[in-house]
Amino acid sequence: RGLMKKIAVGILAHVDAGKTTLSEGLLYNSGALTKLGRVDKRDAFLDTHSLERERGITIFSKQAILEFGDTYMTLIDTPGHIDFSCEAERALSVQDYAILIVSSPDGVTAHTKTLYSLLSARRIPTFIFVNKVDIAQRTRAQLLEEIKCVISPRAVDFSAVGTPDFYESCASADEHLMDEYFESDTLSEESIARAIAKRRIFPVFFGSALKMKGVAELMEAIDKYTLEKKYSDTLFGARVYKITRDPQGKRLTYVKITGGSLKTKDIISIKTKSGEIVEEKVEEIRLYSGDKYKSIGTATPGTVCAILGPTSTTVGAGIGVEKSEVPTLSPVLDYKIILPRDANPYEIYMRLMTLAE
Repeated sequence: RGLMKKIAVGILAHVDAGKTTLSEGLLYNSGALTKLGRVDKRDAFLDTHSLERERGITIFSKQAILEFGDTYMTLIDTPGHIDFSCEAERALSVQDYAILIVSSPDGVTAHTKTLYSLLSARRIPTFIFVNKVDIAQRTRAQLLEEIKCVISPRAVDFSAVGTPDFYESCASADEHLMDEYFESDTLSEESIARAIAKRRIFPVFFGSALKMKGVAELMEAIDKYTLEKKYSDTLFGARVYKITRDPQGKRLTYVKITGGSLKTKDIISIKTKSGEIVEEKVEEIRLYSGDKYKSIGTATPGTVCAILGPTSTTVGAGIGVEKSEVPTLSPVLDYKIILPRDANPYEIYMRLMTLAE
């Protein structure tokens, strides 16, 4: 386990482009799932909430753990609806790489461009998966051209890996690769991986998540062309990206460890919204995959986990050496809540606070 490369990868897309379906495909292909679920059949592994199953949409960001090749990957499935884009943005803060899905019938939508600009602002290396090519009106070449025009001219078709055309496309996207290509007529996997990590190349894949086409190729490329982040072994840092409750009502703080390590029973210092420092004890550390989890004693750098115990953590907060961050997206609407006459305002206020967290 220690020798595996550990990465956190988020899946982002316009609504109905096939995020959850691609997540299912990746999980199934890695052996983490023995049966493929479907959004329309309401048995998708990651859409665990009853509202999500009922409506066939993703509302909450989820995670799943996959192991394939030399890679230990935490997959973060985010909502596609613009109403939940703040949830998608928060999930970005812990991602090393992203998979941006473009739906072939819709092309690059305005929301896809918004998601891409969020990835750009955070400098997150991005793989592009063009989904539903089996029902597309346009050819691959036309779709690739649109991606190059609207998203980035550095988009490279990775379906022809290893061919002279492929190396030429990579070389023309990045001058460092151009030099290597002229010298040796080929490019090393590591050079390509470095160019992707520095966002000098955006690999593009074509397929159909529902028909499991192109999914294995995407996974192979993620295994081959991603690099593990370098973290401090000594200075402890963690970033909070989500707060939820488990079915028993216990408060879960989802974090990514960005340095040092965290053990159960550790005391951590948390800066509250009002600026005071509170010391709180970590009672349990959980690794979630869908709605199932296992408890671990120690979380090492790069681990995305849920911690139980702390009650004053807030979304976007940095713990240890991590700085807290301010979101760039704001909610679309403001709401006024009119309570029924017989309602207890305090009780409802407490429930709304849980929702706000």
